[in-house]
Amino acid sequence: MNAPASLSTPHGIPIGKVWLVGAGPGDPDLLTLRAARLVMAARVIVHDGLVSPSILSMAPAGAQLISVAKRRSRHSMPQDDINALLVREALSGRDVVRLKGGDPFIFGRGGEEADACLAAGVPVEVVPGISAAIGAGAAALLPLTHRDAASVVSFVSGQCKGLTDQNWAGLAGVGRTLVIYMGLATAETIADKLIADGLAPDTPLAVVENATRPQMRVLRGALAELGDLVAREGVQSPAIIIIGAVTALQPTALRHLALEAQQ
Repeated sequence: MNAPASLSTPHGIPIGKVWLVGAGPGDPDLLTLRAARLVMAARVIVHDGLVSPSILSMAPAGAQLISVAKRRSRHSMPQDDINALLVREALSGRDVVRLKGGDPFIFGRGGEEADACLAAGVPVEVVPGISAAIGAGAAALLPLTHRDAASVVSFVSGQCKGLTDQNWAGLAGVGRTLVIYMGLATAETIADKLIADGLAPDTPLAVVENATRPQMRVLRGALAELGDLVAREGVQSPAIIIIGAVTALQPTALRHLALEAQQ
């Protein structure tokens, strides 16, 4: 994990390297081999709050673990400060594993962190991870595409600015699956906006909480009741909302697989 020897500060200090590593949806077995190797060799890990403890436990003894946990309206460290932290550590000669839930470049703000590092002359490498949507679909046996139900998938953020001003028309409907990240706090607003933009209130959906983890839950319902479902069941982050006909599929083969997994 050493940076190229030719890179150094004006004071002759070797510049470290930053790896933006996707930690996947939670199950450590779903890490890529490269991600696992980097975590097990790391001296400094800057990690999100949703990275599972089982993955962090793979770090070697003595590794420095720095949490930059984020929750809605409660950030332990603003994004600009995270960027500065990565740059500062690398310019001090330390290699850094920036461990991010899911994939760094899918709603992970990895692009901003890469830009900040490159602007400061810090080398960056991105190690992709299984995104939350892909992990949730697989763990819950919900195919995001299916020959009989959907040939288009859209990923959107439920925390985007001006949420009610967004045009949701065409994102979901016949032949389409809509996957919403970070949508718990705005679930009712999202449902209302989708219905106002033309989606049927009885469109089926699923909410997958803690995908791939031992405590995973899959909750099913209809679009019109999304807000009530999230509130009634006390759904907590991390959770993915999947909207579309694929969530109503119950193929015989998938049902058998689910029963075998529970035994």
